[in-house]
Amino acid sequence: MIRVLFVCLGNICRSPMAEAVMRDLVEKLGLSSSIKVDSAATSSWHIGEPPHKGTQKKLKEFGISTSGMKGRQLSFNDFEAFDYIVGMDGSNVQDIREMLRQPNHPKIFRFLDLTPHRKDVPDPYYTGDFQETYGLVVEGCEALLNKIHADIK
Repeated sequence: MIRVLFVCLGNICRSPMAEAVMRDLVEKLGLSSSIKVDSAATSSWHIGEPPHKGTQKKLKEFGISTSGMKGRQLSFNDFEAFDYIVGMDGSNVQDIREMLRQPNHPKIFRFLDLTPHRKDVPDPYYTGDFQETYGLVVEGCEALLNKIHADIK
């Protein structure tokens, strides 16, 4: 079983969007029994809350469910529990590394470093642009699936 954790600041916009998109892709590829996906926050601000209404609305446009998703904070145990810990921006990656006491481990990386963009995923909580974030998340999830496939060969 391969386990993927997406992490952003609040776990209400970017990381739950990535979790939902990745789950949808994994399901469509028939890999649900092989790949599990979750998301978390570096902060404790939105623990127990559902994804942001903008995230829910954008995902609903594409028939992607957020049912049952609730915000949670990254925990020290996540390092052992997940094979890939993916920060949505550079600040998230730095916080993840500090929180998990893993300053250089390769399973912790910035999401879009797997794409030609090699930049942060903009936070739509601040930008209001859920479409831009969605497009980058889809591209990043496809790239991550390719990485997973290459890693297990």
